[in-house]
Amino acid sequence: MGKIAFVFAGQGAQTPGMGKDVCGAIPAAAQVFAEADSVREGTSKQCFEADAAELMETKNTQPCIYTVDLAMAAALDDAGIKADMTAGYSLGELAALTYAGSMTLEEGMRVVSERGRLMQIASEAHETGMAAVLKLTDGQVEEICGRYPDLYPVNFNCDGQVSVAGDKDQLVSMQADVKEAGGIAKILDVSGAFHSPYMNGVVEEFETVLKDANINEAGIPVYSNRTASPYEGDYRRLLKEQIINPVYWKKLINNMMDEGVDTFIELGPGKALTSMITRISKDVRMYRVSDMDTLAKTLEGVKNNA
Repeated sequence: MGKIAFVFAGQGAQTPGMGKDVCGAIPAAAQVFAEADSVREGTSKQCFEADAAELMETKNTQPCIYTVDLAMAAALDDAGIKADMTAGYSLGELAALTYAGSMTLEEGMRVVSERGRLMQIASEAHETGMAAVLKLTDGQVEEICGRYPDLYPVNFNCDGQVSVAGDKDQLVSMQADVKEAGGIAKILDVSGAFHSPYMNGVVEEFETVLKDANINEAGIPVYSNRTASPYEGDYRRLLKEQIINPVYWKKLINNMMDEGVDTFIELGPGKALTSMITRISKDVRMYRVSDMDTLAKTLEGVKNNA
């Protein structure tokens, strides 16, 4: 076996009840939820009991997914499985940095809670959203977005999948252009135009949050959404720039494979990253941990390929 990378789920992966069974079965995971609750009271209850509408609010989505991401990592750590390097999709990058020792869980929880609050404020200032464009090239998506004043290609996920952020009405209009070009545009279950200029209004305040946070050099490589390379230099600058710039996920995963990763484990709710990575390469092993069932399958798979 080559190197193992943990990849942490981002916004849009949330689902009611997420993390509940693992919290009930694995004490290390339960400790993550307890620490999250000590910073943001009620986080566990939201993860386990909130409905889809409540979880879709960015101020709730981000701290809840951050907690579930790290609870799944704690369950793997409890079983003796550790990562050689890590990355996270959008807000998942904060979980990756926490896993790598750049922040304590409590510090990361404070940062991600403020990030979610500020990004919700930015989202509520305009009628915006996001859509996944499928079956077209990156260039085709960029060309179609160029026809609209307020649409931006923001997440370059894998071949044939780019997320677009911007004005809601323009997203709806764009669907016809995408269909005419041979693609499909699906509106995503998020409440704002993330990684776009629509987040500019809260960048300065988020920068202040980051300045006040205790952020250290990571103990293992953490690949940045902004650069698709390991974090180095000014971590705060990369985190600040991440919320207003595209996510280069395809390039990031290819760079990790170039460094010897042949096993990826997606941590947190959903399986979006599993789908993306298997489309990027058929030559890697892909596992995920979102509940006790997937945890058991991952432990068996990693053990058999050790």
